[in-house]
Amino acid sequence: MSDQSIRRMINKYTSLADIDLHITPHMFRHTFATSLLEADVDIRYIQEMLGHSSINITEIYTHVAMSKQRDILKTKHPRRTFHI
Repeated sequence: MSDQSIRRMINKYTSLADIDLHITPHMFRHTFATSLLEADVDIRYIQEMLGHSSINITEIYTHVAMSKQRDILKTKHPRRTFHI
C-alpha cells in the first residue's frame, strides 16, 4: 500500500466516524512506538519495527515516554501530598 492510499483510508474513516481531527499515518507510528516504550520494549526492537536506520531517530520517542512518566509521578505518586 502506498502512503497516499493509507492517507485516503484514514480520511475516509474519520469522515464516516464524524471525527473532526486531522489524523496522519505518522500519528499511528508515533502512538505505536510510544506505547511499546511505555510497555518497556527494548528501543532496538522498536527501531527495527519502524525501519529507522539510526537509533537516534527512535530515541525521539523516549522523550515523550519520559515526559509521561514525569506527569504520572507528579499526579499519582503516593507522596505527592506529603508536606515536609
